[in-house]
Amino acid sequence: MTDPEIDYAAVFQALPGMVALLTPELVYADANEKYLRAAGRTRAQVIGRYLFDVFPDNPKDPGASGTRNLHASLQRVLATGERDAMALQRYDVQSTQRPGEWEERYWSPVNAPVLDHEGKVVLIVHRVEEVTELIAARGSPDGSRTGVLEAELYTRARELQEVNDRLRQAHTRERKIALTLQDAMLPAPGNIGHHRAAVRYRPAVGSLNVCGDWYDLVALAGDRIAVAVGDVVGHGLQAAGIMGLLRSALSAACLVAEGPAQALEVLGLYARTVHGAENTTAVATYIDWDTHTLTYSSAGHLPPALLHTHGGVEYLDQATDPPLGARPEHVPGPQAVAGFSEGDTLVLYTDGLVERRHEDIDTGLARLTQSLTRHHGTDPEALADAILLDLLSPGGATDDTALLIIRL
Repeated sequence: MTDPEIDYAAVFQALPGMVALLTPELVYADANEKYLRAAGRTRAQVIGRYLFDVFPDNPKDPGASGTRNLHASLQRVLATGERDAMALQRYDVQSTQRPGEWEERYWSPVNAPVLDHEGKVVLIVHRVEEVTELIAARGSPDGSRTGVLEAELYTRARELQEVNDRLRQAHTRERKIALTLQDAMLPAPGNIGHHRAAVRYRPAVGSLNVCGDWYDLVALAGDRIAVAVGDVVGHGLQAAGIMGLLRSALSAACLVAEGPAQALEVLGLYARTVHGAENTTAVATYIDWDTHTLTYSSAGHLPPALLHTHGGVEYLDQATDPPLGARPEHVPGPQAVAGFSEGDTLVLYTDGLVERRHEDIDTGLARLTQSLTRHHGTDPEALADAILLDLLSPGGATDDTALLIIRL
């Protein structure tokens, strides 16, 4: 039995509250009748117009902050793709019957994103609850008590708003410091020996979920190098610090280990001694140009991609172990070998490149395969830029992303 088609336009109008839909440019896409009626506006006065042209701040109130606070909330939704509930706001509205006169209004807004299949915000649901009558209920027998309660409620709401603003400013400062630390600890871009390599790091946009990803290239004896990427669970300064410790430890291990599996074993034992390093994922690959072989091992990480000169893509997924420190007892890790031809390209990456909310990882890997195939034969630097352009949202990554590409 097929369910009857749902009339979502009718559902939107029937919602028990004031609701409007905004585009990412903060232009009204729609508004239900309850919203229009409470705002004292017609559809023609609202739809297709910029939110803050319709509802600017009261110019007669030098302390008005409704526009600034609402704009900041909407920008957070666009940047994070997450719901944002605001403290109680005083946001005066100009009277439609008496132009130039402003009505004192109190609103409790909640802003929520509508995401597309790539996790990009395509609409914002702007729901508002008006509490003006509650705040201004001076006609009750206990008017003095009502006035005290109204003042107390509004004062506490303003204090909450100020605390939230300070907290967000502190988070912004921490993010900047963590990104600076991350940048200082990652190897500088450039080729290794006579081999062409490209590296990229893209932090998540507008999010604290940054600074856990890393990449590395280590010159080994003979015509060999080790390449690796990893992803620390966590974010901010702590993740950046742990990342630096693990990257350095893996670099040192690669110089003395017999192969990538042994290097990751050493890293796993070390990770058990570092608080917060548990469940870090990493993959290491030794490239040997004398034998034209790739020897690789993974600790819970996504498989490297080998782009052949004919355009085919092979994923190196035959040697995967759980993340670092996940096993209750230490056991030797798996290791596998794959051959390559001159001109092939090896691509290592972290999950921010391919993982999306509400989507199977195979879908992201298929996108990567399509991008690699489409751009095969491209120089590593140009290929890196093309992959990021193909796979990351135009608004930026929703998770930080490390990418390492080397021409074999």
